[in-house]
Amino acid sequence: MEIKGKKILVIGLAVSGLETAKTLHGLGAQVLVNDRKSEVGLKEAIAALEGMNIQYVLGGHPVELAAWPHLAVISPGVPMDIPMVRRIAESGREVISEVELAFRLTGTPIVAITGTNGKTTTTALTGEIFSLSGRTTHVVGNIGTPVIHTAVNSRSGDVLVAEISSFQLEGTRDFRPAAAAVLNITPDHLDRHRTFDNYTGIKARILRNQGPQDYAVLNADEPVTASLAKKCRAKVLYFSRQRIMDTGAFVEDGYVVLRKGKILERVCRAADLKIPGDHNLENALAAAALAWCMDVPVKVMGEALKSFEGVAHRLEYVDTVRGVKFINDSKGTNPDASAKAIKAVDRPVVLIAGGYDKGGDFDGFVKGFDGKVKGVVLMGATAEKLKCACQKVNLSSIYVVEDMQEAVKKAALIAEEGDTVLLSPACASWDMYNNFEERGKEFKKAVGLLRRFD
Repeated sequence: MEIKGKKILVIGLAVSGLETAKTLHGLGAQVLVNDRKSEVGLKEAIAALEGMNIQYVLGGHPVELAAWPHLAVISPGVPMDIPMVRRIAESGREVISEVELAFRLTGTPIVAITGTNGKTTTTALTGEIFSLSGRTTHVVGNIGTPVIHTAVNSRSGDVLVAEISSFQLEGTRDFRPAAAAVLNITPDHLDRHRTFDNYTGIKARILRNQGPQDYAVLNADEPVTASLAKKCRAKVLYFSRQRIMDTGAFVEDGYVVLRKGKILERVCRAADLKIPGDHNLENALAAAALAWCMDVPVKVMGEALKSFEGVAHRLEYVDTVRGVKFINDSKGTNPDASAKAIKAVDRPVVLIAGGYDKGGDFDGFVKGFDGKVKGVVLMGATAEKLKCACQKVNLSSIYVVEDMQEAVKKAALIAEEGDTVLLSPACASWDMYNNFEERGKEFKKAVGLLRRFD
């Protein structure tokens, strides 16, 4: 892809936009950065670009700016339907995501993982498997490090293991991973994607450019996800926690196994996984299937699966105070993710939930508490919505609080020895925090303060 001398508009100066601007400048492009925030709000990002010949239009997305670029690269947090972006697209010029740009600029094979839930854990675990195999591995994407940061300087013998969100896929055109997994698809981000069908179609973009030499790893236990195989040209490998497969990754006689035709390989005992819950067993199956597609030895997979301890903010053990266990699942940003977290906990739960409203429904989520959740502490924009859902199932212990410190204090008072206080918000963090990491850190800090009085 020819970059030098091109006028390229970078829309959004968050993490991926910052790395995109740096990379494009280094490749000789004329870079103009646009963001709705003011210069004051972007002080740190602008300082990181100091000394580079980059122009800025800040404080909004003026439609007139659409006439300037040859190409626009949009950050995942910026909707594709704002007037300026629509104007660029209507003129026939491309508006692509940072992931798409990275793909065009690299010759390194990409192993890509998407799904509503489990992306981060599966990406981290897959990266661990490849790394243990001795291959130079870069774990990138929605997990924290932009793909563009590594893609330009990586080598063909390396591997990019990338967590890819629907927001990133929305701006893809030619993106073609050598192996791609769709873990699951349940309603999420409907405030942006409007309908579940739209959301499903965007998730399916991870597969649309693949050919017969590529691999698609799909969840056989979820009809929506499994149905993506109908339009897929790649070689399909299913994974299933619930049944035996002719080809794919599954559980048999207590073992994680892989089968292609008559070839069957035992990876490790399912009970040896350190990450808890049925959903994490599914994540492990998907990671093993992806590694098998790329010829990683089964012995290496087993070692990685048995040693992997999970990721921060995803069922992360924080502390036990006065016999009450505190677990940080701030990454639980939708009802389905939080339902799986509750199921994975083997004690009575006091749940801390609530946050930004993505347009989801909480009635089904709350009905699934099924006596295991003994109390809820709610905060953020969805607190009242969640409270109403909890009242419908006659949950008696419901509290609404203003901030995380108050939430942890209240949950600690409700909980008894042998219980678990679980932060799993079932909502995004954007009403109160910049991201789920910041929310999780605030929870851990608040739990730490309990120790002062223990």
